[in-house]
Amino acid sequence: MMMVRRGLLAWISRVVVLLVLLCCAISVLYMLACTPKGDEEQLALPRANSPTGKEGYQAVLQEWEEQHRNYVSSLKRQIAQLKEELQERSEQLRNGQYQASDAAGLGLDRSPPEKTQADLLAFLHSQVDKAEVHAGVKLATEYAAVPFDSFTLQKVYQLETGLTRHPEEKPVRKDKRDELVEAIESALETLNSPAENSPNHRPYTASDFIEGIYRTERDKGTLYELTFKGDHKHEFKRLVLFRPFGPIMKVKNEKLNMANTLINVIVPLAKRVDKFRQFMQNFREMCIEQDGRVHLTVVYFGKEEINEVKGILENTSKAANFRNFTFIQLNGEFSRGKGLDVGARFWKGSNVLLFFCDVDIYFTSEFLNTCRLNTQPGKKVFYPVLFSQYNPGIIYGHHDAVPPLEQQLVIKKETGFWRDFGFGMTCQYRSDFINIGGFDLDIKGWGGEDVHLYRKYLHSNLIVVRTPVRGLFHLWHEKRCMDELTPEQYKMCMQSKAMNEASHGQLGMLVFRHEIEAHLRKQKQKTSSKKT
Repeated sequence: MMMVRRGLLAWISRVVVLLVLLCCAISVLYMLACTPKGDEEQLALPRANSPTGKEGYQAVLQEWEEQHRNYVSSLKRQIAQLKEELQERSEQLRNGQYQASDAAGLGLDRSPPEKTQADLLAFLHSQVDKAEVHAGVKLATEYAAVPFDSFTLQKVYQLETGLTRHPEEKPVRKDKRDELVEAIESALETLNSPAENSPNHRPYTASDFIEGIYRTERDKGTLYELTFKGDHKHEFKRLVLFRPFGPIMKVKNEKLNMANTLINVIVPLAKRVDKFRQFMQNFREMCIEQDGRVHLTVVYFGKEEINEVKGILENTSKAANFRNFTFIQLNGEFSRGKGLDVGARFWKGSNVLLFFCDVDIYFTSEFLNTCRLNTQPGKKVFYPVLFSQYNPGIIYGHHDAVPPLEQQLVIKKETGFWRDFGFGMTCQYRSDFINIGGFDLDIKGWGGEDVHLYRKYLHSNLIVVRTPVRGLFHLWHEKRCMDELTPEQYKMCMQSKAMNEASHGQLGMLVFRHEIEAHLRKQKQKTSSKKT
């Protein structure tokens, strides 16, 4: 009996094991049959002539589900970003409330975070209402209108071009490129959202983008109007987006003491005695008499006219009781990069602020402080945009005489231009100059060495401060482009020469002067004939 019972139990256990294995196999087969196909195997969205069966509808559902997932992911990403921005703005508003309350001596109104976030959202919406989005605003003159720039996927068409940019250009600046790409992507997310489309609608892509226009009102935000292809011929989709600017936020409040900040002005030179005499007159007034915290390093190439240059230095030294200068003589042909590099490395004192300067530069004592305030060792270098003077002989050709130099240095479009293609005048600490590797000493003659150094700083982690300054002028002088220059250097030299002569209007008057003179003669003859 016991034997029969044991055999029965063994048989039952085997049957149970087989049933379990059978259930597992069935489950695996079911999962394989019902699992959606991978992305590589998914069927395309059914078109008008494609098969419509179970597989087709599964593909439709899968694609629609994928769109929903992408849309949800996009919303989550935007929500996270908004939460982060709201948190920052809320903290900023709370700090502003604390400071205002402290300044007024009032009790602090500690509003809940929800109210602060609501206030911030109300402020951002008010920025849209104040901007010229829904309706125009009355403007005083035709010059008060803020123009749009237009753009496609590849190009930006801009009005404010300056001298270094073109009316049509690729957005090479990363911030501008990222800004426009973000606007297009945001528009595509809106167009492809389930709320905007039916399940069978094709998704919009960047290839559907036709063109966009945008402009920035500095105190309100940036308006974007983007146009996409529609579903049918002569139909378009237009999205209007607005990036509102938030309240101004305090980042830093610091006290700067520049009393002991010495500037080492380094000037490379070869011949040009008259220009150096003029430079030293400006140097004596601005650096010695007014500022008093400047060292001068002159790096002279060759021996021709060297005694005259030394004599100018010695006379200035005696007359102004000035001893803070260094004179370095080098053999060989003139090389601006080599002269500046040697002058910078020759300094043996503590870390000093360098100002790379040319002999045809005029600067004020206020510029020297601007140089100090916009540099910081290991942190910032300063590349000012100077104002370049036009040919005084053309500017004041209709005057009885050319006015004195100080009266010529006026920042107007008739007198000169911002030299935004030049990078030669720069303020930077010696430690940064040494760490970046200095100038490329293989570059000979005129041009190229300053751009090479500037690019090295752009590729570093240092902040490059680039701004026009009112106290730094390039004095006009006749420019000669030597045959020894490379083709690229010669081209740069000739472009610079063309820019230096006069404005477009003044050059036009020179080109058409014969026609103008003929017109004046005719008018004079008509007047005299009427009198007779």
